[in-house]
Amino acid sequence: MATKIDTVSSRDRLKPRREPYWHRVSKGCYLGFRKMVSSGHGNWIARAMQESSGKENYKALGDLSELPDHLRFDAAQKAAQTWFEHLGRGGTAGTPTVADACSRYVRHLRATKSERAANDAEARFKNYVLNHAKLAATELPKLTPTQLEGWRKSLKELSTRSGGRRGERRSDSTLNRDMTCFRAALNLAYLDGRLTTDFAWRSKLRPIKNADQRRELYLDRPQRLTFIEKAPTDLGAFLRGLCQLPLRLGALAKLKAGHFDRRLKVLKIGQDKSGKDRRIKLPNVTAEFFETASKDKLPTAPLLSRADGKAWNKDAWKGPVKVAVETAKLPAGTTALGRRADSKPVGRRAGDRAVRPTRPIGHAASPETQPSRASAPTGHARDDGEPRRHRATAVQRHRDHHSPTSRRQCSPTTRHSAQRRRQAAESGRLRFGGTQCRSRSPTALCLSWRSQR
Repeated sequence: MATKIDTVSSRDRLKPRREPYWHRVSKGCYLGFRKMVSSGHGNWIARAMQESSGKENYKALGDLSELPDHLRFDAAQKAAQTWFEHLGRGGTAGTPTVADACSRYVRHLRATKSERAANDAEARFKNYVLNHAKLAATELPKLTPTQLEGWRKSLKELSTRSGGRRGERRSDSTLNRDMTCFRAALNLAYLDGRLTTDFAWRSKLRPIKNADQRRELYLDRPQRLTFIEKAPTDLGAFLRGLCQLPLRLGALAKLKAGHFDRRLKVLKIGQDKSGKDRRIKLPNVTAEFFETASKDKLPTAPLLSRADGKAWNKDAWKGPVKVAVETAKLPAGTTALGRRADSKPVGRRAGDRAVRPTRPIGHAASPETQPSRASAPTGHARDDGEPRRHRATAVQRHRDHHSPTSRRQCSPTTRHSAQRRRQAAESGRLRFGGTQCRSRSPTALCLSWRSQR
């Protein structure tokens, strides 16, 4: 027989015992009241049974002593119903807190990303989230937009602890970086079913738009040469490598000697900010520079290393770069990123082709993109823009050749005659290959070209 626990008088008449008195809410869902002593508030408990396994889950709701006696049953039933709905939407039976979500996200980064990323997130949680005891102890289903809005305002007013702006008010870009890991931790908990809605932080932790600013200070070619000359030998080689390749500092610092193929003059770039590997065909001067840098080094050794043989990192180049900037009398605020101003690498000879990403060597091209054996590799351009004029000439010849008034038109299986190939070779401007004409469209060229040096 069910025992009434919905009124104050019925609860006062209950005998003290360890087993709760249960009130049925719905099928498999119960609200319980435990009375251990004759005098006291008692504790409320929710119980739910999993239909698939028959396992029963429990959730403590507390004594609700902050409410009057006649309101406690309704409050306990509402809390229990919220938990039942959470389980019905696929949520977990446990009630993780904000601190649990942060620690779980750190473990996730260590397993899927890197130790450095995990340590960075852990430090941000320690300094900005876990130091708020009330927020850290809040259960994720009970997290509210008001709590997160207050946390964001307090973080905005907090002064920076490191960097050149130490002690100043936090900028929008810094605020975005500090919120990113916290938002990611909550999103991970949401995706894993720790809670069933992201309503609490969906708008309150949204990043500020247009917060990041571009660096407007760049160095011209003479300034960059002075920068390299005034730097130490190992740093000068690293800066010259930055000038030779369109890479980020971190990507260049991670290069190994084994990433450079001397025979093909191809440099393999590991996972950069884009998250994918890529290969770059190097001009002669750039290839000679990296061939010298990789000489007598093991494949696992840094391609551009410090004087002690270790790889570069932001803490290693920060001090020497600052000294070199002062010695070279460069503008204030100059960093190693300033070398990106000039697209033409330092030391590049006239006529060298620009550095462009190439198709991974060894992969077969599709029939539509397969170049002829007689043509040069695609994806390169000369500095003087001469290929553009040749390309325009090639387009015009193709249009004339396939015009309605032309007597000769190529069928889908007809190749250019040997006579036309000889005429093109004698002109010294175009070289025809054996690519078949597959279309009469002006954009589908039936000839291959390259400039003749």
